[in-house]
Amino acid sequence: MIDLAAERDGGQAMLASDELFAEKENLLKPGRGIFIPDRYTNRGKWMDGWESRRKRTPGHDWCIIKLGLPGIIKSVDIDTNHFLGNHPPFASIDAACIDDSTSVETLANNNAAWTEVLPNSTLNPGSQNIFQIASDKRWTHIRLNIYPDGGVARLRVYGEVLPDWSKHGPDEQIDLAAVQNGGVVVATSDMFFGSGQNLIMPGRAANMGDGWETKRRRGPGYDWAIIALGRPGTIKRIEVDTNHFKGNYPDQCSIEGCSSTSGSTVETLSSPSTQWKEMLPKTKLQADTRHFFENELKDVGPCTHVRLNIFPDGGVSRLRVWGVVRSKVEG
Repeated sequence: MIDLAAERDGGQAMLASDELFAEKENLLKPGRGIFIPDRYTNRGKWMDGWESRRKRTPGHDWCIIKLGLPGIIKSVDIDTNHFLGNHPPFASIDAACIDDSTSVETLANNNAAWTEVLPNSTLNPGSQNIFQIASDKRWTHIRLNIYPDGGVARLRVYGEVLPDWSKHGPDEQIDLAAVQNGGVVVATSDMFFGSGQNLIMPGRAANMGDGWETKRRRGPGYDWAIIALGRPGTIKRIEVDTNHFKGNYPDQCSIEGCSSTSGSTVETLSSPSTQWKEMLPKTKLQADTRHFFENELKDVGPCTHVRLNIFPDGGVSRLRVWGVVRSKVEG
């Protein structure tokens, strides 16, 4: 699952009822947060999370978050890591779907816009508190409510990206593999050093750890990653970026596409029965370089999935697959 609220993917902590001890923006940062025993600020103990003051009046604290990737929420992780005597004993989550013209202040004052997706639930201190979400609707914002006050280190909102395709023209070239357009890395041969999901994240990689990297292959074969495109499409241009990979980039790569039904499993896509068609034959790669392929690509018709093959192993930071959406494919 993709973290729809992650800061790296455009998630923003927009407004909070209180953040005296620790800023709301920490909720969406990577990792689980750290603890430095002797670090203090002029407001009290420094904490790597969102922490409100002790509430002396009725009510509860809350934080409104804009999802960087609007979509269907499947589960949430309300992580109270390092918050022990100051964690909230309970929390709930509301969700809303609004357009860009609605201000966060308007949203905060309009209870009718919110739908409860997680009822008031018990939180454990210093723990990842994971809850399943039953809603199947598309959401753009969430509101984390904590009762009555306290600190939360991180909030993860896992789900399925649902882009607004009405914003794109019928013949517009779109990065069909991008996570913000619904692309998902569904399988890899190996991702020992770096997750395959990094391939389709926004922007260029921040460092070598922000890419897909396999272990050193000591036997025959090669490594690969299969990406489900956000929409079926005819592929026009591809970028393979080895940014930051210098002594460990793949020697060569090739790219294939297939047209498969929406119910295809990882096992089906990985089996010899799937008709993968070669779009880009084995091609030499360079270290720390953006490689663009357009005239070299073979027309294989509309695709639902692409497979990046790297020979024999190594690291690729990003894969971009620009194409034109096609509503119908053979499957």
